[in-house]
Amino acid sequence: MGDSHTQSSSNGSDHRLRRNTATSSVPSSGVTSSNSAALPPQRRTVKREKSGNPKNMNGPLYMQRNENIVLVRRVKRKGEGPMKQLTRWFVENQIGFAFNLLALLFLAHGCMPRARSHTGKYFTLSYYNPTTGQYGLGKDDGFLIFFCIILFTGLRAATLEYLFAPYAKSKGISKRKDITRFSEQAWLLIYYSVFWTLGLYIYWQSPHFFNLRELWTNWPNRELTGIMKGYMLAQLAFWLQQILVINIEERRKDHWQMFTHHIITICLIYASYRYGHTRVGNLILVLMDVVDLFLPLAKCLKYLGHSTACDFMFVVFMVSWFVARHVLYLMVCYSVYAHTPSIMPYGCFTGSQGNLSGPFSPPTDKGVLYLLEPLWNPDGLVCYDDTVKWTFLSMLLFLQALTIMWFSLIIRVAVRVLKGEGADDTRSDDEGCEDIDAEDDDDENAEFVYEETRALAEEVGVDELDLKNWAERRRNNAGGVTATGVSLPGHSDRKELLGRIGCEKQVD
Repeated sequence: MGDSHTQSSSNGSDHRLRRNTATSSVPSSGVTSSNSAALPPQRRTVKREKSGNPKNMNGPLYMQRNENIVLVRRVKRKGEGPMKQLTRWFVENQIGFAFNLLALLFLAHGCMPRARSHTGKYFTLSYYNPTTGQYGLGKDDGFLIFFCIILFTGLRAATLEYLFAPYAKSKGISKRKDITRFSEQAWLLIYYSVFWTLGLYIYWQSPHFFNLRELWTNWPNRELTGIMKGYMLAQLAFWLQQILVINIEERRKDHWQMFTHHIITICLIYASYRYGHTRVGNLILVLMDVVDLFLPLAKCLKYLGHSTACDFMFVVFMVSWFVARHVLYLMVCYSVYAHTPSIMPYGCFTGSQGNLSGPFSPPTDKGVLYLLEPLWNPDGLVCYDDTVKWTFLSMLLFLQALTIMWFSLIIRVAVRVLKGEGADDTRSDDEGCEDIDAEDDDDENAEFVYEETRALAEEVGVDELDLKNWAERRRNNAGGVTATGVSLPGHSDRKELLGRIGCEKQVD
């Protein structure tokens, strides 16, 4: 390459990228190694094409156009702020982040005896009362909730990546989106299989089994059994972790409906736990979770290609949804409205389980703030009156409104099944996204910033080496300039050479 190539590059019509050649493999021409130090890297913005590769790219690290080659690296996504980069990092490193934290916790617990009184709170139930054999409530419950959130995060990410995704591929699921959806539904199926079974066992062993009036007896009760406490705290941790999931991963069409549903569910679980209404909390969770057994199963069957089984399971899901969430659930709401005034004592109580005092009238100087005191003070004021009743009932009915809205979408899917079109969930799985390459489908329309790295050493063939007058050139450069004594074709022009090593004005 000579002046003709330099002039054609300066026209800038095709914005060719220059080929950088390491200075250690060219004659010095009076230029020392220090003069050839790499200038600050230049950044370019490349928009991904439909092929899934950046323009003029050959792989993720190399950019090429004709014979002009430059080594680059991907720096970041264009327009991606620090918070989004942090979120992306967390999504990509959930397994290591979660299990490293847990390993550090257990290592500290095993190797530091003095710290065990603190570290043990993360994986054991707090506030045990040896007199009653039950557990109280308090702020230390937050340690177990945090532990469960980290545990669920690690288990979910690990099973998705190392269990369900490989299984999906082995069954012929090839699209990355379908593999992800299948893995997510399989995780939910496993979770609800465990916790619905546990919740049903607690309900079956309780005095309120098929007896709505027993939901409200023996109140206020500020202690509960170990299995009930662990169940409620684990369920609370799961829904808090679901808030994390829907906000750090790709958003679905019903993101805000799901977000609202999760917030209401968390508020109801926490309020029932702190107010001593764990019996009704357990029953509502059982009614909700039984539906979530059949929906993930139907979706998994769909992704595996079992259309007939999917349609049948969808019918079972639809029937269970209607019975559990629109019949039995409303019976619980009716019990809140009709049974609580005649069974639960109206008024306020204060003190621990063995030292309760009350009932007495709600305070008038705090407005409605007295309703919040049980949420942070386990021995503080806990009341039940019309305000409390309608607050709980309003939240339950709002949750019912959300389920009615979703049930209307279920009816639409059922109509398609009756028409022979197959069950296809319009609520969350149909994202309206185009099918994209499995290798990098999340980057289909993303713009990236690429940064040129240091110059590459160019390999040349034996035929292109010029050893003529090698000794003479060596004598000329003996004054302190180091050179290989080997010249490359096209390097006779000093201006072209300086342009190649970054000492002349760069040409776009």
